Amino acid sequence: MKQVIRKAFKFKLNPNSDQAQKMVEFAGANRFVWNKALAKNLTLLEYKKPILWYQEMNFWLGLWKKSNEYGFLKQAHSQSLQQTLKQLERAFKNGFDKKQPLKRIPRFKRKGQKDSFSYPQGFKLDGNSVFLPKIGWVKYRSSRKVVGELKNCTVSRRGKHWYVSVQVEYEAEIPRHSANSIIGLDLGVKRFITLSDGSYIEPINSFKKLEKKLAFAQRRLSKKVKFSSNWKKQKQRIARLHEKIANVRLDFLHKTSTSISKNHAMIVVEDLKVRNMSKSAKGNIDKPGKNVKPKSGLNKSILDQGWGMFVQMLEYKQNWFGGDVLRVDPRHTSQTCPKCQNISRANRKTQSAFACTECGFKANADLVGALNVLARGHRVLACGVETLVSTLKQEPVGSSDTRPLLNGLKLLGIPVL
Repeated sequence: MKQVIRKAFKFKLNPNSDQAQKMVEFAGANRFVWNKALAKNLTLLEYKKPILWYQEMNFWLGLWKKSNEYGFLKQAHSQSLQQTLKQLERAFKNGFDKKQPLKRIPRFKRKGQKDSFSYPQGFKLDGNSVFLPKIGWVKYRSSRKVVGELKNCTVSRRGKHWYVSVQVEYEAEIPRHSANSIIGLDLGVKRFITLSDGSYIEPINSFKKLEKKLAFAQRRLSKKVKFSSNWKKQKQRIARLHEKIANVRLDFLHKTSTSISKNHAMIVVEDLKVRNMSKSAKGNIDKPGKNVKPKSGLNKSILDQGWGMFVQMLEYKQNWFGGDVLRVDPRHTSQTCPKCQNISRANRKTQSAFACTECGFKANADLVGALNVLARGHRVLACGVETLVSTLKQEPVGSSDTRPLLNGLKLLGIPVL
């Protein structure tokens, strides 16, 4: 049985000065179209009128290109500008979709932040060069072979470097994972990951290591004349620091997720709502927050770890290797005794120490969390129980969905009749 896989290959570009200038102009044209169309829709929303969708926005784009004031848009590739309008339409649809957890109205784009433009077709690859319409053949650092049918590509800038991300599509046999083990993971701040087998991985803390240096650079920026030469140079230094922080984090997350995915067929993780966990505790004038400073430090540490990105990496890499990732209810994982199932806040004496008040079981609190996560994964696979009881008086709720059970049994090598 085959499955269709969509995959992206990202490479660093090595453009010459003329090509780099064209990329800056193209990114600027796409940013202008986004902001111009967004401003028109926001005005319509303000007067409670229907907004413009892609077809109407594309009509306005044609008028802008014919005008003397916005004639510079002709220099950019037409399909690239149309892709920007399609992305804006999708952003509005997501913003109005009540099912979207992160729904919000699209925002204006600023120069120098996430500059990019896309090609739905017309680009080509040959060796270590990529052909970009209206720019030409641009060399890139070919670190691996691109396989599959080319679908689209996106050129983006991060810091002072340009990158190309090529999305491909191909059919492949659904692989069978080489391992047949199941592991539970507990994500934390002191320990990035604690595995149910007792091992753990220390966090990289890329932001924390460069936090003081970044703050110093930002203070120096605030003292310079805005948009002066020295101000622009300082902005580039800050951008390089942010790029280094992101690169170190991504490298760590990729290596860690790949190692775990290769060695375990089934990975059980907590279904954490990172956005809710990292909300500010400041409150407002009427209801001021409590423990604002400690919560701010915790939020910073959570976001520095990259929990959300890590779980996403596990999911798509398990799909490549033929494994699976199972999310379970995170409630009381560090307060439940894995030996006698006693649930109490008093069980967790400190951040790292767990001691059951009923049976006296002692262990590291993160290890206890990983063991409970694994146990909940076994429950889901065995009988479809998706949530664990929050008190001893509640009965577990069953689930009629047997897909997690069947998938888990197949991954672990247990025959299914």
